[in-house]
Amino acid sequence: MSVDGTQGGGSPAGNERPAPLRRDARRNRELLVAAAREIYAEQGVDAPLDDIARRAGVGNATLYRRFPTRGALIEAVFGEGLTDTLRRGEDARHAEDAWEGLVRYLEYIFAGLAEDRGANDLMTTGVQGIPSLEALKAHHHGTVSLLIHRAQDQGTLRGDVVVEDLLFALAALGRVVPASETVAPGAWRRHLRLLLDGLRAEAARPLPVPPLAPGQLAGALQTLASQGRPAGD
Repeated sequence: MSVDGTQGGGSPAGNERPAPLRRDARRNRELLVAAAREIYAEQGVDAPLDDIARRAGVGNATLYRRFPTRGALIEAVFGEGLTDTLRRGEDARHAEDAWEGLVRYLEYIFAGLAEDRGANDLMTTGVQGIPSLEALKAHHHGTVSLLIHRAQDQGTLRGDVVVEDLLFALAALGRVVPASETVAPGAWRRHLRLLLDGLRAEAARPLPVPPLAPGQLAGALQTLASQGRPAGD
């Protein structure tokens, strides 16, 4: 995570380091991150912050002192996993067979969505204000776009598909994954393959309407993210 860059104690520019946390403060931070990870996995990233503080065994004031915003807490919980996903995307970009690279990458993404409702919220809605998530979403968009164009050039993916088509369909499918996991674990693998098979070049049929524009897709995801969010967040 980034620091604010402020100087203190006369340290030379470029050598500033955040002051180390006291042992009790560090333990409180660890308890809060662990509690948030559990609750986000169960309830999603809109879970009440009061519940997180209660499970961690600390007061609300301690939570807000360590994490002044919801985004800061989400960053602490998911930052490392988002970096791992970015690396998977980079690997997919270099796959010799673009179609297979796309399939493997999306299977990895959906396995994470199935395991963790919080991760599902981050990847399938327009949650904003989280630096590592913003970086991942930009990279994810670039990865999917690159693989679409490469697969089209290789003749394995229908030529009328644009990145917004696939991102919209993935968000729609991703949102039902947590519910399906409770009744049929792994069922998402069937539905992801059905979706992807509809993108194959040999399956192409004329489409009835044009694709969403980038701004329209962003607006739809932002609307989805705001539904059910507690007032004031």
